[in-house]
Amino acid sequence: MARYLGPREKIERRLGSKLFLKGERSLSSKSATVKRMYPPGQHGKAFARRGSEYGQQLRSKQKVRNIYRMLERQFKNWVKEAVESKKETGDFLIQKLEHRLDNVVYRSGIGQSRDQARQLVNHGHILVNGKKISIPSYIAKRSDVITIREGSAKSKFFSALAPQWLKNYQAPAWLSLEADKMRVTIVGAPTLVDTGIEPADLQSLIEFYSR
Repeated sequence: MARYLGPREKIERRLGSKLFLKGERSLSSKSATVKRMYPPGQHGKAFARRGSEYGQQLRSKQKVRNIYRMLERQFKNWVKEAVESKKETGDFLIQKLEHRLDNVVYRSGIGQSRDQARQLVNHGHILVNGKKISIPSYIAKRSDVITIREGSAKSKFFSALAPQWLKNYQAPAWLSLEADKMRVTIVGAPTLVDTGIEPADLQSLIEFYSR
């Protein structure tokens, strides 16, 4: 599947928002969004963010889509599914986005960025209820248990993960993390607050696809 492979921080600068696309770097002073929070390009500093309601909706859509590293077609289908569901649109969409397997791996701390989490899933390192799942968009469910494949757990990456990163990592309340075992259980439901997405952006992207 085609996927954007260019500089991730350029996306953040173009949209004027930190999307945490670079793992630990996004949290540090080295982040390009800290040093240069203006659009890339020759005239980036002089660029003023203004425009139409449509433009704002488009930016909101691009922000959320890029947070979850999704292609336009799938993201559009998910939003339309949320709009057509009998449940509250925003809540339905958040549940589906947050329960993507690559996102669960990221939120648990096993993947330090969503791109890294996607790669771990793609390469067959992740088990759901003891079964290998290599589809990043797989929707995990409440009570599902996510672990590392036994052969993978002995690798240099994972053997260093628990003592160096996970021991200090605080997973969101809807996930139960056993850091020493690199074991994660879905115990609740994520909320909009858990995602870091602004309510206005969620509403704007829904309006964008509802036109």
